[in-house]
Amino acid sequence: MTDARWRTATRSSNNGGACVEVADNLPDRVLVRDSKDRDGGVLTFAPTSWSYFVEQLRQR
Repeated sequence: MTDARWRTATRSSNNGGACVEVADNLPDRVLVRDSKDRDGGVLTFAPTSWSYFVEQLRQR
C-alpha cells in the first residue's frame, strides 16, 4: 500500500474526534483507515462499492 495517497475524509471533524482517512488514488480499490490508528486495520472497497456508499450518504 505504499502507493496509497491518504487524505482525511471531508466529513471528518478537525477537533481530534473520530476521523477516517481515504486513499482513492489506486485503480482497483479504495482504502479506508482510522486516522488515530494508522498502523491498524485497513478496509478495502471496490471503487464502485465505495462510490455507491458515498452517494447513499450524500442523500441523507
